[in-house]
Amino acid sequence: MTRRGACRYLLAATMGSALFVAAAQASTKTIALMKFELVDDTGDSASDEAQKVRLAMISEQLRIAFTENRLYTVVDNAPAAALIADLDSRFALHDCNGCDVDIGRALDADRVLTAWVQKVSNLILNINIQIRDVKTGLIMLNKSVDIRGNTDESWSRGIRYMVRSMVEKNQANR
Repeated sequence: MTRRGACRYLLAATMGSALFVAAAQASTKTIALMKFELVDDTGDSASDEAQKVRLAMISEQLRIAFTENRLYTVVDNAPAAALIADLDSRFALHDCNGCDVDIGRALDADRVLTAWVQKVSNLILNINIQIRDVKTGLIMLNKSVDIRGNTDESWSRGIRYMVRSMVEKNQANR
């Protein structure tokens, strides 16, 4: 192959892969991810600060994983920050009887995700997500994973497992 032929081939391959990525992104639904909330009826406040940090950590981990695995195109929540703060001050977003759909509409997203960690004890916790369709308000997915141990690693492992199962299901449906 001549140098010119190789350049043409490389240019065509690059343009083809760019078009493929653009097409995949265009067909990927958008989603507004709400931050994880904590449901803790244990009365144990000793680990409150560490748990707040973990909630932020897994919220960001989920955001990154959705983007990297092209499960959804994650929208920026900043344009609806006032609405989110108002609703969050009055309700637990994961348990607000669909108020999260209003946030999704404000952000022009296809889906909205609410998420929470339920602490049963320092040994037993579960991580939960719920995804709603913004247009219909219908729940599209409920997913939960039980974890053992109230540590950064166990929380992070729970998110990795949850995302991996979503990716596998997504690939199986193609």
